[in-house]
Amino acid sequence: MSGNVEERPERPSEVDGTAHLFRALGKIIKVLRKNAGLSQAELADIAHCSEDLVSSIERGVRIPQPDFLLRADPVLGAGGVLVAAVDDVREALAKARVRHPDWFRSFASAEAEAVALHYYAVQAVPGMLQTPAYASSLFERSRPMLDEATIEKRMADRISRQAIFDRWPVPTISFVLEAAVLLRPFGGAKVHREQLLRILDVAQRRTVELQILPQDGEEHPYLGSPFTLLTPKGRREVAYTEVYGHARLITDPEEVRQYSERYGILRSQALTKRESLDWIEKRLGER
Repeated sequence: MSGNVEERPERPSEVDGTAHLFRALGKIIKVLRKNAGLSQAELADIAHCSEDLVSSIERGVRIPQPDFLLRADPVLGAGGVLVAAVDDVREALAKARVRHPDWFRSFASAEAEAVALHYYAVQAVPGMLQTPAYASSLFERSRPMLDEATIEKRMADRISRQAIFDRWPVPTISFVLEAAVLLRPFGGAKVHREQLLRILDVAQRRTVELQILPQDGEEHPYLGSPFTLLTPKGRREVAYTEVYGHARLITDPEEVRQYSERYGILRSQALTKRESLDWIEKRLGER
């Protein structure tokens, strides 16, 4: 979910071109926007979305939703090119909901419809925040080694989950990241900087709370694995953990309460959202 633990090898036949589709659409939209003489902010205003979303779509980081394509097509003078892609995008999004490994599928389904999500990361940037390049770098270096088709599929699966940021109403979303997670330059300096910028982009949203747990703390309530607290619509909160490739969805009320308690203490010991943004900006300024 967060590092490179989605470890059941996929057969090449299971791989589709979703990642290529979204990257290609992003490049097409960027060219059309520039040819139309529009800035990202102007297109965002017309498409009823944020400038950050337009930027992310053009970079292939975020998925262009069907409504966005329908609004953007006439404005960009696309002549139906973007409209023609709507069915393919809908099909790709539908596949994204069911193509995860069997052991991960129940969590991915619940995550997509959750009303509250809280992520604690200790090893790598959570999948919900990863850039394509960062995700690929993790999968490329996993052992045993994965083939290129599997890497491409898993990267696309992971990035597709980030569509949740564009839902409305947006679920309650928070992150607590150990500082060490953001100090590890996975993928090299360029990939690391792009990843920090992505986290900064998401963290600045009013719908997201992101906090960093500094390394100089004298206390720590939980020296264990990363975990997620998730509240499905109309149901009780559950917890999700991954340890050495073994996933576990926890529903026992008492055990879930313990994870919730740990998360609350972690948040109380972490930097505030503003302090965390400053921390990231300082890291970017030092590079």
